[in-house]
Amino acid sequence: MAKNTRRRGRQDRLNDTTDQDAQRPVWPGIDGGRLKPLLPDEVQLIEDSALTLLDTLGLSQATESMVNKVVAAGGRLTDEGRLLFPRALVTSTLQQARRTFTLCGQNPEHDLMIDKARVHMSTGGAAPGVFDMDTGQYRPSTLADLYDAARLVDGMENIHHFSRPLVARDVDDTAAMDLNTAYACLVGTSKHVSISITEPDHVPQIAALCYEIAGGEAAFRARPFLTVMVCHVVPPMRFAEEACEVLESAIRAGFPVQLISAGQAGATSPATIAGSLTQAVAETLAGLVFAQLVDPDAMAIFAPKPLVADLRTGSMSGGGGEQAILMAAAAQMGRHFDLPTSSIAGITDSKTLDAQYGAEKSLAVALAAHAGSNIVTQAAGIHASLLGVSLEGYVTDNDLLGNILRTLRGVEATPQNIAADVIANVCRGAGHYLGEIHTFDRMKSDYFYPHVGDRRTPDEWQQDGARTVAEVARDKARELLATHFPSHIPDDTDRALRARFDIRLGRPRIGRAP
Repeated sequence: MAKNTRRRGRQDRLNDTTDQDAQRPVWPGIDGGRLKPLLPDEVQLIEDSALTLLDTLGLSQATESMVNKVVAAGGRLTDEGRLLFPRALVTSTLQQARRTFTLCGQNPEHDLMIDKARVHMSTGGAAPGVFDMDTGQYRPSTLADLYDAARLVDGMENIHHFSRPLVARDVDDTAAMDLNTAYACLVGTSKHVSISITEPDHVPQIAALCYEIAGGEAAFRARPFLTVMVCHVVPPMRFAEEACEVLESAIRAGFPVQLISAGQAGATSPATIAGSLTQAVAETLAGLVFAQLVDPDAMAIFAPKPLVADLRTGSMSGGGGEQAILMAAAAQMGRHFDLPTSSIAGITDSKTLDAQYGAEKSLAVALAAHAGSNIVTQAAGIHASLLGVSLEGYVTDNDLLGNILRTLRGVEATPQNIAADVIANVCRGAGHYLGEIHTFDRMKSDYFYPHVGDRRTPDEWQQDGARTVAEVARDKARELLATHFPSHIPDDTDRALRARFDIRLGRPRIGRAP
C-alpha cells in the first residue's frame, strides 16, 4: 500500500507541472524530498528530544513581550529565568502553522511557491569580503558589490532567490547600512529578497521603503517581496533579545520571516551531528511558537542551520561531508513537520573557483535539495567558509545548480517517456534515434545545457585558448555587469525614494540619469 501511495504522489507531482515548465529542463520549485538520511525512529527521537528540551530546560533571555505571550499560552518562566515551552503548546503551533505561502518577486514571474518539498536555490551569507575579479585578491566588500551581486543573480535563471550575501562595509552607521542593504538588493533584482535587520528601531524604515516601492502598505502586505532573516537565538538555548524584538516588529510590519538557529558543533552546540541538529530544531521551534503568538497567520520559515567546525582548530568547516549530511537531516525534519523550510548548503571552504569549490558545493547543495529544503541558501557565490563572495561564482554556480535541479526531476518513468513504440520503430528502421521527432522534441525539455561549462573536444578547447571555467565565467560576469541594469523600479519611484531616504548608491551607479 505504501509503495502505491508513493507512486501516486510522484505522478501527481508530474501532473502539476505547468505547460511552461514542461518546455524547460529545470524550473523553480521542482519537487525534492526523496532523500531521507534519518530513519523513522531517528526522526521521532529527535522530535521527542527537542520537545523535551523545550518543556524541561527552555531558553533563557526571553524578552518581556515573549514571556507574556508564552506564559499566557501555557508556558512558564522558571526561577532561573528560563522560559519553558510545554509540549502541548509546541504541538499546537506545529498543527496551526502556515504550510504554504508565496514569496513574491517584484516581478510576479519570479514568485516562489513555498509548498511541501518544492526546492528553490538562493544566495546567502554575510561575507565581509569579495574576491576582486580584476586583482584576483580579496578585499572588503562594499555597497556597490552588493548591488552588483543582486543584478548578476537577476540574470541567472537557476538562482531563484536573492538573500543578502555580503556586508556593505563602506556604510558605517548601522541604520544606514540596513536601509541601503535593502535598497541595493531591491533595485538590483526583481526576485524575492531576504535581508537581516540589525536593530528593532530600523524595521519601520525598511518597511516604509518597501511600502513606497510596492505603492502602499496594503499592496506590500498583499505581495511581500522581502523576507527578514532573524537569528533569534544565541546558542546554546538562549534568545537573542534584540533579534527577538526585530522578529516581532518585522512580523507586525507584514514581512515573511526566516527563523534561524546557527550553532556551531563542538562550540555552541553538541559536537555530534544528532545533538547539534536536535538543539537547532528545539531553538527554531521556540522561535516559531513566538512568531505564531505574535500573528497566527505569520509567514514563518523553519530554518535550523547548525554549522560544523573543524575540531582540530575550532574554525568553521562548511565544506565537509558532516555539514552536507547535517543540512540534509535538517531539511528532512522540516519535511517531517511539513513546515516551510530553509537550509544552509554550499559553504565551501575553498578560496577560489577550483576543484574543491565545485566538489564541496555540489555535495552539500545536492543533499539539501534532494532532502526537500524549500530554500537552499548559500547555494551560489559564497566561499572561503562564508568569508568571501565571488561574483563570477554566480555564473559558474548557475550551471551547477541547473544540473542539481535536473537530478531532482528524476527519471520520470511514464509510458510516454519510456517510448516503447519509438524503440520498436527505430529497431525495425534506421537503427538509431538521431532523426526521430521524439529526440528533437526532448532536446530542450529533458536536457540541461551549461552556459559556461565546456563540453568541446580537447583540441577545440586548446584552439580557443584553453581557458578555465573561472576565466569564462569572469568574462560573462563582466559582460552582464556592463550591460544589465534592472529597471523594474520606475524612475519616478526611485527619485521619490531618494527624496525620502538616505540612499547611498548614486543614480549613475545603477544606470540612471543623475
